[in-house]
Amino acid sequence: MKGGKKQLQKLEQRVRELETEVEGEQKRGADAVKGVRKYERRVKELTYQTEEDKKNITRLQDLVDKLQLKVKAYKRQAEEAEEQANSHMSRLRKVQHEMEEAQERADIAESQVNKLRAKSRDVGKVPIWTILSVNYTLEPF
Repeated sequence: MKGGKKQLQKLEQRVRELETEVEGEQKRGADAVKGVRKYERRVKELTYQTEEDKKNITRLQDLVDKLQLKVKAYKRQAEEAEEQANSHMSRLRKVQHEMEEAQERADIAESQVNKLRAKSRDVGKVPIWTILSVNYTLEPF
């Protein structure tokens, strides 16, 4: 029996070693499952974040498109305003030129009026026939 007892002790020792090994493998397996679950959660989080990022990118792209349309509209309005301003400036210059010409004519007319006034004051001093043009003739009554 001595040999059987030793054999039994060896087998019991081997069983304990295998049980310890199984426990270690079970612990590693549980840790692995825990790690897999952790990574699955992380993948889920990253997937959700990626979807949110895509939605944000789409919203931002829509916003960029709308802003670009506004910029184009503002540029068009600015160009139209510039054209209108140029038109108004051209009209202003024309009116100023016309006003200057009218002022010149008014100055000439005023000068002529002053000359006529001066002549009319001198009418009493000079005989009337000297004032009249050569084309006019005096006819007796």
